[in-house]
Amino acid sequence: MTIKTAIILGVGPHEGLGAVLSKQAGAKGFHVFVAGRTLAKVASVADAIKADGGQATPVQCDATEEADIIKLFADAEAKGPVDLAIYNAGNNMPGGIEGMEADYFEKCWRVCTFGAFLFAREAAKHLLPREAGSLIFTGASSSMRGRAGFAAFSSAKGALRNLAQSAAKELGPKGIHVGHVVIDGGIEGEKLKTMVPDYAKARAAEGRLINIEGIAEIYLMLHGQRRAAWSFEVDVRTHNEP
Repeated sequence: MTIKTAIILGVGPHEGLGAVLSKQAGAKGFHVFVAGRTLAKVASVADAIKADGGQATPVQCDATEEADIIKLFADAEAKGPVDLAIYNAGNNMPGGIEGMEADYFEKCWRVCTFGAFLFAREAAKHLLPREAGSLIFTGASSSMRGRAGFAAFSSAKGALRNLAQSAAKELGPKGIHVGHVVIDGGIEGEKLKTMVPDYAKARAAEGRLINIEGIAEIYLMLHGQRRAAWSFEVDVRTHNEP
């Protein structure tokens, strides 16, 4: 029996969304291609999936490098048909417009938007012949609105949402389920706990951080939806949102 593959791009530490997505996909029976910039991190996540009885391949990959994305999909397809592709790359990059370096703005766009285009294009090439599979993008509060101090990130994430909408309208009638998950709030994961531990602890005590396992479950839920009842966009937030 041929095992289906899942590609998760944007994987970092174990308590990060990419890693949790990879582990949940592995638990669902996918051979997971765990892809990210740092080989040690993706290898560690892949090892954890294997330790739990799953199948995984770690891949060091730059989301903004066309050759890397092409090879990622080709390698996954060689292992088994790609059925789930998740683009989770793109860290929050704050900064005011005044004094912002052009390279900084462009870097944010390249990771959040240009890389997503490359990923969507390659996903389409491999999924369309089978007229099946899911392509899901990670969005944020900034996908929906601009905010002072976040011009680069808001513009890039807003563009990503429009890209996802265009992909959904283009690929949906051909059998590809395109989804966009808006994470509207802070995630209870390693990044906040490491960077701003006091803030993370206080917000967690207030019930104002979003559970990371619950977020990942939404992606798998989207993938499992019936074709006649697809969702394009789901937003997720804590129950105690101010």
